[in-house]
Amino acid sequence: MTEIRTEILVVGGGLGGVAAALTAARLGRTVVLTEATDWLGGQLTAQAVPPDEHPWIEGSACPPGYAELRRRVRDYYRRNYPLGPEAARDPLLDPGLGVVSRMCHEPRVAVAVIEEMLAPWRSSGAITVLTGYEPVAAHTDGDRVEAVTLAGGHDGREVTVHASYVADATELGDLLELAGVEHVIGAEGRDETGEPHAPETADPLDQQAVSWCFALDHRPGENHVIDRPDSYDHWRTSVAPFWPGPQLSFTDIVPITLEQRTWALMGADREAGEHFDLWQFRRVLARETFTPGAFASDVTVVNWPQIDYWEAPLLGVDAAAREAALAAGRELSLSFLHWLQTEAPRPDGGTGWPGLRLRPDVTGTADGLAKAPYIRESRRIKAELTVVEQHVGVGARPPGAGSEVFHDSVGLGSYRIDLHPSTGGRTYIDIESYPFQIPLGALIPVRVDNLLPANKNIGTTHITNGCYRLHPVEWAIGEAVGALAGFCIERALPPRKVRSDQAQLADYQRLLSGSLGIRLAWPEEIRSRPHHY
Repeated sequence: MTEIRTEILVVGGGLGGVAAALTAARLGRTVVLTEATDWLGGQLTAQAVPPDEHPWIEGSACPPGYAELRRRVRDYYRRNYPLGPEAARDPLLDPGLGVVSRMCHEPRVAVAVIEEMLAPWRSSGAITVLTGYEPVAAHTDGDRVEAVTLAGGHDGREVTVHASYVADATELGDLLELAGVEHVIGAEGRDETGEPHAPETADPLDQQAVSWCFALDHRPGENHVIDRPDSYDHWRTSVAPFWPGPQLSFTDIVPITLEQRTWALMGADREAGEHFDLWQFRRVLARETFTPGAFASDVTVVNWPQIDYWEAPLLGVDAAAREAALAAGRELSLSFLHWLQTEAPRPDGGTGWPGLRLRPDVTGTADGLAKAPYIRESRRIKAELTVVEQHVGVGARPPGAGSEVFHDSVGLGSYRIDLHPSTGGRTYIDIESYPFQIPLGALIPVRVDNLLPANKNIGTTHITNGCYRLHPVEWAIGEAVGALAGFCIERALPPRKVRSDQAQLADYQRLLSGSLGIRLAWPEEIRSRPHHY
């Protein structure tokens, strides 16, 4: 077994993990960054989810490292792609012109940009990256995590990394379970949190749906129909308790109002009540952005309501049940694609779009599905402070009060409280929230001294995770965690001492807002303004 010693170990190479590693390295610390897949970037890359962002993302409220990532993505397209004249002049270039974000782009471009951002730190030895490694054991001594053993690589070997600080940036909070860190899964009860939208009592197996995304282009006149999946008839005929019809259909419900709606793949008839084209929703490459003839088709990523897998949870079950749920999620995605290719209604009255073609090159896989499922909900630490709906939800706050002001703020975020259908059979919860702060207390476990959460595993609830789980917020969490670990090493202090000591907290916040350029408070006129899509 190989053994490595470093100051900070970051397990999980998603946006939070990358941000934590970069921030710690900039503060002079040495870091080992590990990732289960061969792509860094998590939900933005390996999970193939274009960024979900807030209306102020182009301004100073954007986490500085995330702003750099976005600038570099645009520069990558400017350097390497045949942009049309209008797109070339646009300072806010949007390669995909997707509905969901102000900048939709291909996953592999983000991979290239993240590699660029890490390159000097890897060459200097400040950051060591291990891809293809998953944690299999955590070695603890009392309230400290001394080391983590990971398995994988090209030869299946094990590596044990010893570190002063460990950041759990995994997608499901794997280290929380391995290290025995106090945590929760699923939905807390209203009797515990008082949240208006929580179920009456806790249900650990009530977890948000996961989605196995894939990329498509469209080649009219060609036939790219995939084999009929084994579970096709199940998804074609079964009706979820929260939908008006089968999941393989263009009819579902509006998450905010729960009213029935109808989509179209292309050519939506808005006057007939059809919602906008699904094709445009998460499009990552739009032909009109580039010179005429450069691309034969748009490229879109399918992360649409029809592929939300809600039948079984991933957490609180054994490994066999988890693998079965993941396999079923893949089957659902492939079933939806087969339905699109063979049975989906077209505007001309026909059925099926056989020219829809999987793009495995876009997802970096052999089968065309993303490298990993899109995870919306993780294990979450029991924290010194847990963010609840009453802190950020518009309906749970006094009228016009804005979000809670946290004295220990370490960053900002904004998104609606957006919960997809759940494994408990619950429908959407999609309600207004205010632009919010990330409190330091939500990053500090109630007991363990040197493990910090750096993904969706912070001290939120099932409800508030719905607005703290998005791309820029995850990056902001990672920046705060990387800076906190570096600050604690520099001063030989545990994180909870930084929060409890007013002088130390002030120094840490000055580090964040000073040399790192991280905004800690929203302008008052924005803090009290509900987030809208």
